[in-house]
Amino acid sequence: MLILTCPYCGVRAEETELTAGGEAHLKRFGPGSTDAEFESYMFARANPKGVHFERWRHSYGCGKWFLAARCTATLEVFGTYPAQTSEPPADLIAHIKARRPGWEGDK
Repeated sequence: MLILTCPYCGVRAEETELTAGGEAHLKRFGPGSTDAEFESYMFARANPKGVHFERWRHSYGCGKWFLAARCTATLEVFGTYPAQTSEPPADLIAHIKARRPGWEGDK
């Protein structure tokens, strides 16, 4: 079972108290985008075996959305951070690289 810490209220919550929101840090396309860009935004998702950045909502707590970095193979949680962050914090990236020396990033 996943246990994530909400970066807003500080509560450590089991995944049953949270709602998964899919992949984090997607570039959103709207009016004026090409069909290919919009299709990519709507349907194309990374599904890595390893480190993945995801959106989560603290449904039964403060109700806020936040982002989490975790390993999809081992369920190890590397950390959480506010949803308004446009990219993972440098200290979180350093922590992931310390735990996974060969990891080159999610892009």
